[in-house]
Amino acid sequence: MEIVILAMVAAFLGLRLYSVLGRRAEHEEEPIQGRFEDKGAAPARPRAADPADRTVTALQPQPRVLIPGVAPAIERGIREIAAADRKFDVAAFLGGARGAYRMVLEAFWAGDKEALSQLCDSDVYAGFAAAIDARAVAGETLDNRLVRIEDAVIVAASFDAPVARITVRFTADIAAVTRNSDGAVIAGSLDDAVEARDMWTFTRNVNAAGPDWLLDETDEG
Repeated sequence: MEIVILAMVAAFLGLRLYSVLGRRAEHEEEPIQGRFEDKGAAPARPRAADPADRTVTALQPQPRVLIPGVAPAIERGIREIAAADRKFDVAAFLGGARGAYRMVLEAFWAGDKEALSQLCDSDVYAGFAAAIDARAVAGETLDNRLVRIEDAVIVAASFDAPVARITVRFTADIAAVTRNSDGAVIAGSLDDAVEARDMWTFTRNVNAAGPDWLLDETDEG
């Protein structure tokens, strides 16, 4: 009886060793993350590289380091801007662009010229100011809401020293209402948001002391 039990134990241990050693053999070439080396063990001798392996490796295309979320065609302009401004960061810029999009729209809807003058260059500001004045003459007000910004994607980037230019395409949901001087709705609805696509170009003199980008151009996307 004891012989039978010992045989079963030996068989069980044999299966356990096979499962462990078998898996290790299949991945023998792979490094084991977090494994502590035996300090007393002699270092393994590296296997001599096969010349054929070196040839295949040399022929394989090496991957380029890409900027996340930016198309390769735009990457050159981004890299030129980053080279001129070491503090430039794509993710931070897009976050700031989203904030600027909201601030500019809300300032325009509210007729806040002072806020717009701080966010836009002179030409864009002049266009917004003229539209605000025309709205005031007509006795109309805007009761708009930026529901959400669905997406903000860089579609162009360039650097013409010392000015950096980046164009962003915004996709947003906007609920728009126009009211007359009596407050009555004459166009739009706050219940139905409309998808808006805008192409906004931001510029910055990289030699300027401040980090602010200005809205330089607007267009429909």
